[in-house]
Amino acid sequence: MKNILLICVMVVVAFVPLRFVSFPSQKPVLTIESSVNIRRARIVAAGDLMQHSTQIEAARCQDGRYDYSGSFQYVAPYFQDADLAIVNLETTLSYEGPYSGYPAFCSPAAVADAMRDMNIDVVALANNHCCDKGGRGIKATCSILDSYGICRVGAYTDSIDYKVNNICYLKRNNIRFALLNYTYDTNGIPTPKGCVVNRIDTVQIARDLASIDRNQVDCIVAVMHWGYEYQRKPHPEQRRLAAFLRRNDVDLIIGSHPHVVQPAECCDDGLTLYSLGNFVSNQRQRYSDGGVIATIDVEIRDSLYGGKVISSAKSYGLKLTPVWVSLPNYTILPQPVGDTLPMSVAERAIYNRFIDDTKSLLGI
Repeated sequence: MKNILLICVMVVVAFVPLRFVSFPSQKPVLTIESSVNIRRARIVAAGDLMQHSTQIEAARCQDGRYDYSGSFQYVAPYFQDADLAIVNLETTLSYEGPYSGYPAFCSPAAVADAMRDMNIDVVALANNHCCDKGGRGIKATCSILDSYGICRVGAYTDSIDYKVNNICYLKRNNIRFALLNYTYDTNGIPTPKGCVVNRIDTVQIARDLASIDRNQVDCIVAVMHWGYEYQRKPHPEQRRLAAFLRRNDVDLIIGSHPHVVQPAECCDDGLTLYSLGNFVSNQRQRYSDGGVIATIDVEIRDSLYGGKVISSAKSYGLKLTPVWVSLPNYTILPQPVGDTLPMSVAERAIYNRFIDDTKSLLGI
């Protein structure tokens, strides 16, 4: 009987449901942080740097050297404060000469010395005067700029030089730039044998732009020598070409050649500066006796998630500073300086006319 009772108790116990007490676990909570990283760089660009015969003579020292520091003394700080400085060099360069102005420009290498002292980073060579002295002029100009550590785009000594330097890649403040340069023509002068000059050819431009890896470049800059001389409004062809460049991912378009200032256009995806006018020259007619310096502030805001960039937004700030060329030393005067320097009554009137014309055109 006892055995039977023991078996019954065991059976009952066996069928009693077991209760497990659980304790809250201390599992680590994984959090992924989001943040914003801001990158900024300042571009400063000027228009046509020309060298007429009277300019060359004004830079000549008594000992036979050439010194352009006086011409650029008041504008140098604008470029020295830039992260990336660009000009259009509308002359060839030579160590020995003979030097000449219009119509076939050739200037002393001291021009490059002045550009280096100003902190010019990139010189655009594709323009209607780059072939003025033939292949020798292109090769000498490229050699001189290379010796001064100044990057160049648009004209090349040979096919190897073109392959290596057609697109200038530079990094400033962690912003990666790609720069290209094209011209409408070379005044009817054929490209010298062996050399390469970038012409405005939308098929070739599209190829060049397509070759740029946008995962490795943040901002594309195209320097365009285009339009019609002394026209203060962009020609429809300039507008069509600008639209083409924007469709092909160009962020900043910097124009030259008209020798007068043309308007700038800002849009959500970039800037178009149709013409910055003359940076320095001996042209004295109304509207062509100066130009503007463009200060472009590039800002890229990277949205990060888990330390990785998931999206980027670019924005551009633009400031245009009128500059006027004062004789007899061809001193470039930015407006803040020109407004305060002493001038003759006649010179002040011409200066004021240029400043008023330019500010009225640009709405500044």
